[in-house]
Parts: sequence; structure tokens; C-alpha cells
Amino acid sequence: MFKDLFSLHGRVALVTGGSRGIGKMIAGGFLAYGAARVYITARKAAACQATADELTEQYPGECIALPIDISTMAGIDMLAGEIKRREPKLDILVNNAGAAWGADFDEFPEAGWDKVMNLNVKSPFFLTKALAGPLRAAASADRPGKVINIASIDGIFVNPLETYSYAASKAGLIHLTRRMAVKLIKDHIVVTAIAPGPFASDMNRAARDEADHVAKRVPSGRIGTDEDMAGAAIYLASRAGDYVVGATLPVDGGVVYANPGIQGDGWA
Repeated sequence: MFKDLFSLHGRVALVTGGSRGIGKMIAGGFLAYGAARVYITARKAAACQATADELTEQYPGECIALPIDISTMAGIDMLAGEIKRREPKLDILVNNAGAAWGADFDEFPEAGWDKVMNLNVKSPFFLTKALAGPLRAAASADRPGKVINIASIDGIFVNPLETYSYAASKAGLIHLTRRMAVKLIKDHIVVTAIAPGPFASDMNRAARDEADHVAKRVPSGRIGTDEDMAGAAIYLASRAGDYVVGATLPVDGGVVYANPGIQGDGWA
């Protein structure tokens, strides 16, 4: 009954923003648990290809680089077209590509609002819409398709840092996840989200460069590891997560739900 509960054997996945950080952790986890092909996107072609080569060498499946900027509708259409040209079916879509912007309230620029909102909220919706055909083609009642949106704990609680558009975008993505789940479950496509806490990445430089300092404010006493993020994504993407619909899973060492209060100068 429980054989291969977490297996992704033979599945095809797309992870946006997969060349580094959380996206790379998820892509590697999918390949380690049997995915046949994992496509990754990034704006920088060299970095995207380097990660694809590294993960292909490390795991049995194949990681394929698609260096496309999906911050615009043209880029979204280009990526969807490439996937459709290569794959008749897509089992898993991970909307991970994102941006952040911090500035004082009185100085916060429109550019910092629009850039973050477009990539963090608009792109996941329109990319999922553009890939609905391959996702529906792969999905069945016995093996649902999966869409996993990468949100943030900043969309659940108030981070003291002045990242207004980032926090709003991630809160919006969490609710968008619920709304998309209501629609797509009828097509046997399960939509969920992960809300990461502090993980070492270029976006979360505090966790990357000051891990010991940040860890003191995490109830678990440490920042997240590759295994923590990959494990959550594998769970939601596999048979184990088929009955988890519309939920957002915090993966944060207890920051949101086991923290006695916000202390210090923020988590990001």
C-alpha cells in the first residue's frame, strides 16, 4: 500500500528560478527521487546551464536548462512554447522564480513595486495558465498533476524589514494558490504552496552570510538545509501529497507558529 509513496519515477517537472537557491534544491530533490526530466529556468544562461550540467551529472534523471526571463508575458509565452514543443505532458510545475525589494516607506519606488508584483504574482498565474494543457494531459484521478507555488513566511506574518511589495506579493500568492486550487482540482491538478523561512540563497543573504546569527532567532536553532526544502517539495509533488489541496506549508523551523514573538531586525 505504501510502496513508492514519495517516488517521482518517470515524472517531468519544470522549476522556474531553478539555477540556484531554493529552486536548485527542489530540482535536485526531484531528480534524486526519480524524476525523468527536470527543466529549470533562469535569466542568466551560463548559470542555468551550469546547474543543469551539475544536477544531470549527480542524479539518474536529466536536468535541462531553459534560460528564459519570465518576468514578461513574452518570456512566459516563450517558456510555455518550449515546454510544449519538447513535452506532450507536464507532471509538475514549481513556480519559484521571484524577486524582492527593500526601501523605506517614504522612499519606496514604483519600480520596486511593479517588478516584484509582476514576477511574484503575475508570472505564476499566467505561466500556470499557459501550461494548463500539458498539465491537464498528464493529470488523472489516480495521479494528479501538481502545481507548487513558492511563497514565503513573509506572506503569513509581518517581517520588520521594509519589503512592502515582497510581503504583499507573497500574501497574494498564498491566496492565489487557494483560488487556483479550487479551479484546477476539477481537472485533477493539485495546487499547493510552500512558505520558506530562512534558507541560504542570493535572495536571503542574511541566512547565507550570517547563518549563525539568523539561527538564534529560529525556534529550531538553525537555518533550513537543502534536504528540508527538497523534502517538502517531494512530499507535495508525490503520491504522498495528493490529498493536500490549496494548502500552504511553512518550512521555517518554527518561525511562524512556534515563535514567542518577533525579535531583532527581521528574518529576510
